[in-house]
Parts: sequence; C-alpha cells; structure tokens
Amino acid sequence: MSPKVLPIALLLVSNAFMTFAWYGHLKFGERPLYLVILVSWLIALAEYCFAVPANRIGHAIYSAAELKTMQEVITLVVFAVFSVVYLGERLTLNHLVGFGFICLGAFFVFKGPLN
Repeated sequence: MSPKVLPIALLLVSNAFMTFAWYGHLKFGERPLYLVILVSWLIALAEYCFAVPANRIGHAIYSAAELKTMQEVITLVVFAVFSVVYLGERLTLNHLVGFGFICLGAFFVFKGPLN
C-alpha cells in the first residue's frame, strides 16, 4: 500500500473502533456504567493499535497538523455513517453544513501558505 494511503487506511480502522468505543454503548442504556466503561476501554485499546502506527508512519509524509486534520475529517465521516446505520439517527442539514465547514477548514490546512 502506498505510504501516502496507509496512514489514511489505518486512521479509518482506528476511527471505526473509536466511534464504537465512545458511542456504541448508547444502544445499551440499561447496562451498568462501569461495564460500558470497561468494554469501551478494551475497544479503545484496539483503536490505539491502529492510531499510533497511523501517526508514526504518516508523520514521515504529513505534518502533525495534517495528520490531526485527516483524523478529524475521517472521524466525521465514520461518525456520520455510524449514527445513521448503527444508532438509527438522522443527519440533518445543520449537521451536514457544520461538517462541511469543518471540511473547508481541512482544505485550508492542506492548501499550504496563503499569500
């Protein structure tokens, strides 16, 4: 896999785990809080196993700011799919506009210096 693409792929997998760790328990509101915290920590461990290599490998090509920006945009995409498919929630126009502004910010991070 291309060195430019590998960090993105690892961040996608990482964010899938992260999203389940942070929001997956919302479907199980009857479970005790200590249990969902424990399960979330175990899922988060798997997330770290992808996030740390993504950043280590990616930093050879991308700046830390670019890696963080990629991670945020990937998080939004993964979360949007997760919230619709897994949680059954609706994405509204307000959500899409807000996400769009965040992606616009990402554009400026990758654009380079403004003259």
